Amino acid sequence: MDTVRAAYDEVYVYTMGRPGFILQHVVDAFAVQTASQNSKPIGVVFGLVGLYLYVEKQFSGRQVQEVHMKLGRRKRQWPRVYFPEDRGAMTVVDVLAVPAGPERDMAIESWCRSVWTSFRDNRQTIMDLLREYQST
Repeated sequence: MDTVRAAYDEVYVYTMGRPGFILQHVVDAFAVQTASQNSKPIGVVFGLVGLYLYVEKQFSGRQVQEVHMKLGRRKRQWPRVYFPEDRGAMTVVDVLAVPAGPERDMAIESWCRSVWTSFRDNRQTIMDLLREYQST
């Protein structure tokens, strides 16, 4: 996990100045891919919301952040999510291995798609939550 965390930290810093606030997508993909049953439900749900909105609805990082803020305004019990054993074919380590610039940005998109696809059994739960908040 140390190698994964170090790669995440480096990709996180790299995305801080990238267009479209892709930092949000990195945060969401990492939160979901590394989540466990002991993770805070809000973090996992927000990560899944972000991945759904990015991968399926082409939301920018800023747009995802706005939805997160809307969801966070109201205290609630967050829905339970299914944790697949396979968390996606790509990791943040793979992203970091790609040269910085547009190629790495595309790798981030591929990573997000990989993680979202592995958690696809949660799609309806996330869609229902967003419908409840009228966020899609």
